[in-house]
Amino acid sequence: MSRYEAQKRDGLARVGTYEEGEKSVSLPAALDTDALFPALRERSLSNVPLSADPAFVSNYFSPGEGQPVAVHPLAASAESGDCVLVANWHTALRNPRSYAAWLAGLKESVPPDTAWYAPASALPSTACLLVYSGFDLFDYRAVDLASAQKRFCMPEGEFSASLMESGVCGCEGCRDGNLRQHNRLALDRELALVRHYIEAGRLRELMEARCRVDAAQVGILRFLDRNHALMERFLPVVRAVPMLAATAESQNRAEVRRFADRVIERFVPTRTDVAVLLPCSARKPYSLSRSHRLFMNTVNRRAHELIVTSPLGLVPRELERIYPAGHYDVPVTGYWDREECAFIAGILARYFAAHPYRRVIAHLEGGALTVAEMAAEACGIDLEVTCEGHPTSPGSLRALNAALEGERRMQTDTIRGTVSWQFGTEINTKGLQIRGRSMQMAVLRGKQQLFSIDPGTGLFRPTFAGWDLIPEGYRVKIDAFIPQGDVLAPGITDCDPRIREGDEVLVEGPLAIATGRAMMGADEMLRSKRGIAVRVRKTQKF
Repeated sequence: MSRYEAQKRDGLARVGTYEEGEKSVSLPAALDTDALFPALRERSLSNVPLSADPAFVSNYFSPGEGQPVAVHPLAASAESGDCVLVANWHTALRNPRSYAAWLAGLKESVPPDTAWYAPASALPSTACLLVYSGFDLFDYRAVDLASAQKRFCMPEGEFSASLMESGVCGCEGCRDGNLRQHNRLALDRELALVRHYIEAGRLRELMEARCRVDAAQVGILRFLDRNHALMERFLPVVRAVPMLAATAESQNRAEVRRFADRVIERFVPTRTDVAVLLPCSARKPYSLSRSHRLFMNTVNRRAHELIVTSPLGLVPRELERIYPAGHYDVPVTGYWDREECAFIAGILARYFAAHPYRRVIAHLEGGALTVAEMAAEACGIDLEVTCEGHPTSPGSLRALNAALEGERRMQTDTIRGTVSWQFGTEINTKGLQIRGRSMQMAVLRGKQQLFSIDPGTGLFRPTFAGWDLIPEGYRVKIDAFIPQGDVLAPGITDCDPRIREGDEVLVEGPLAIATGRAMMGADEMLRSKRGIAVRVRKTQKF
């Protein structure tokens, strides 16, 4: 009897536990798998090339008996709790397009609560990519082969064994002159580091750093990013750590595209027909920075404030506290390359097409102004530029104030903006107010609390009264039981397909309702037989 359960997720990557009989393995890890799967060496017909045609696979491929269950991009049949083996996966590492396509096909057909084994594939230089792709279990065959070939393995690549004498590594194997021991320890260290980054919610940052030394890995990362439907489904809607956007690939992260898509397709802006485009600031949320205090005092509620920034594109003032808008960091050079400008201008153009304004004022300079001009030209908008030098200079602020002379004041509707972005619905916010400070903010109607506000992520946490304002969506259906603590995946009968890990959800069953936070995405909730699906905060019995 085998069993797999994930304790921590970061996209496709997991930290979890696999049990095979009385043996238990904490993953991701490398080990001598012959001890875990003693019958595997006797198995036949599982080692079919990944590129084999359908007729060949149909005639010759066999999943084998017992664990692990062999799978192939054209023949994947496994059950919850299995360990699935993908033979020859090391050959996919040289073919980025096929790597991404094969992985997507396997992820669609294999249950999410299975452990993934890539035999003879893991080197210190490939371990991060393999775990990022969703593989959990590895052996030492690849590093042992490198040792036989007199290759010295490091996360940066494979080198001549003579490098071991240069002092670049001080491990026990290097001190003893044992190349095989060094290579095994190097793989173990890299997997331990990858595990740390998963637990910290920052594996993407490590992946962007590691892939830089191998063109094929950069290609794989880019092809995976192009499959937004796959990658976004597994990513949490919020994280507890800042998002570092330090490479060209950062703007293609699924979190970036999801934020922009929601701003364009879901977000309901404050009712006004005048918009002012403002530059971002190093401090987050923007309103805490000196520059934005000056901007806000000058605008004085006479226009809808939209912050132009890389890599997110556009952040309405209402959403400045929501992840990743309130939790990202980028290298500030003042230079925006052409690809970056085109990407962000595309987001602005889509936004203005969805939300037209009578006037659009650009209080920008440099690359941000170039982006705004590109978007305005694409949309046929007459852009009013108010910058005279730096945006915070007295002359620039006077010009902005003069441009807004005579425009009526309005109240920024943070409640409606946040609810629309988070839940994809518009609510009537008349009589609702945000009260409290810093770590204890809430949305109230009179004395009745409708939402608390998560200080770490900016998301709204509905009370039962708050859920009454949200007519549909983000519901999880359960069997006839009363949730006590957490809702496990086997008890779920249906759920909104838009739910992602970290979303606020309403649990509905015949005997009770509960409110809490999703610990899995919708797909994993419905296809898993183990694991915590919803962390419940409060239950109400019928």
